[in-house]
Amino acid sequence: MEEVLPPQTQEGAGFESTRVRQFTVFMENRVGRLQTLVRSYEESTGKIMALSIQNSADTALVRLICSDPDAAKEVLNKDGFSFTEQDLLVVQVPKRSQHPLMLICQALLAAEINIHYAYPLLISPGGPALAMYVDDPTLAAQLFIKKGFTLIGESDLGK
Repeated sequence: MEEVLPPQTQEGAGFESTRVRQFTVFMENRVGRLQTLVRSYEESTGKIMALSIQNSADTALVRLICSDPDAAKEVLNKDGFSFTEQDLLVVQVPKRSQHPLMLICQALLAAEINIHYAYPLLISPGGPALAMYVDDPTLAAQLFIKKGFTLIGESDLGK
């Protein structure tokens, strides 16, 4: 049986994985805690490219995509933050459509791929982009590439 390899982007560092690392930071829901997290990374090494916050009465989950994930991981460890790491797909939002999000959803619906969560990038090299955690990232990336979407890799974020 032939091994199915994940598709590769053609930009950035040549051929690279189509996935982007996200850090989910577990924090107390306290005044100033988010600022401490943001300052820890942005004053030391880079930019936060995307941010999503889910909070409850006592805790918050802060999802981050950073311009330099390796440096971000070091900062999070050094400053004692509890976190996990996940791989996401980041797809460029099509500019030539009146309904770009519908096109993205249709591409995944065709293969019955669920989107668990999605959020926009604050800074993206080629314009608006959407970060997504999906059921099958390899198949989703293959579908996006086949349908002409542009996927963003980690090296594209550092530009």
